[in-house]
Amino acid sequence: MSLLSTVMQDSVTQETPDLALQNWLAIEDGLNEYGFAVIKSLLNKSQCKSVIAQYQGESGYRKRVVMERHGFGKGEYKYYSYPLPSLIDQLRTGLYRQLSPIANRWNRAMKIDMQYPSNYQAYLQQCHSAGQTLPTPLILKYVPDDYNCLHQDLYGEHVFPLQMAVLLSEPDEDFEGGEFVITEQRPRMQSKVTVVHLRQGDAVIFAVHHKPVNGVKGVYRVNLRHGVSRVISGNRYTLGIILHDAQK
Repeated sequence: MSLLSTVMQDSVTQETPDLALQNWLAIEDGLNEYGFAVIKSLLNKSQCKSVIAQYQGESGYRKRVVMERHGFGKGEYKYYSYPLPSLIDQLRTGLYRQLSPIANRWNRAMKIDMQYPSNYQAYLQQCHSAGQTLPTPLILKYVPDDYNCLHQDLYGEHVFPLQMAVLLSEPDEDFEGGEFVITEQRPRMQSKVTVVHLRQGDAVIFAVHHKPVNGVKGVYRVNLRHGVSRVISGNRYTLGIILHDAQK
């Protein structure tokens, strides 16, 4: 790692946001109702620019994916390698600490026989024991005409049901278009589509693949997918924090 990268990473680490300070009751209400919730200004402008600047290098990443080659859309992304940068690692650990109780309540409601340990390292060990040893936090880059097809980030047997994306670029300044989109596939009904408006540094926490819904006959599951609409101009960068690891 270069001296410049080290300085940038150290400066970012000192300012890592404390996720425990967020209003998690309101966040859980949003997740229960809509399948997503927004945290305003989780990262500041300097942190966003630092994460983007590190994207230009090759060190610190395990894989680069060109989406068009796989039918995922257009654009590219890089998966971080272990050990994760301090900012990414602390965000991931802090996010799991807040979301694991919500995930456990969701699983009980949907009668899914899986309860997540309170300790994040214990959960990662479960992933690794099942062969899911590759880190999944990533940074995505979109240029004009790029987009991300609707999808679910499933990487193996172990799937943590919630994840987070942080918009690193400023809409209407750095890029146009490129809205975060989430769809809810309701039983025997057409899909419901929501456009989530984000500013630079805003984070959206959302369901990976399904969430519980109260119906007249009890709780049922609805499937959700997420994606990004076409970027009209400029460059759009996003940081993705996925809490389960991937298979080799």
